[in-house]
Amino acid sequence: MMDTDAFREFKTGLTLLRDNYVDRALPHMKRAAELDRNNPYYMSYLGVVLARSEKKWGEAESLCDSAVRMKRNQAQLYLNLAEVYATAGRREDAVEAIQAGLKFARKDVRLTIAMNKLTDRRPPVLTFLNRKHPLNRRLGMLRHRALSAIGQR
Repeated sequence: MMDTDAFREFKTGLTLLRDNYVDRALPHMKRAAELDRNNPYYMSYLGVVLARSEKKWGEAESLCDSAVRMKRNQAQLYLNLAEVYATAGRREDAVEAIQAGLKFARKDVRLTIAMNKLTDRRPPVLTFLNRKHPLNRRLGMLRHRALSAIGQR
């Protein structure tokens, strides 16, 4: 019975969070986490809501980090941790969280998308051509290999 109550609260909180009503999502996430203290998803999303609504960075980071340690192979938990870091303005830490997620939950494309959003891209090699132009793509790959070979990423 408590599990269904916790799941119902979590679902309501998640809907509110996705609709950007973080203040209204907070009590639901807290209740879900209280009802099922060992659920890493409830902990992780509570951390996201705390970071976004109350700016409690330390508590949010702790919750998300604990959730990641409970289930290392779940990409969403790394994404939540990265979101907490990014919300706090700690972009480098967010990149590290995504890199750790790529190591443990490789096949999830959401991690790659998040990494691409967090990292800066170099300008196209030939600026007068579109980034997707085949010549720019090929030259960009060569530039990447050359810079990687000399240790400059």
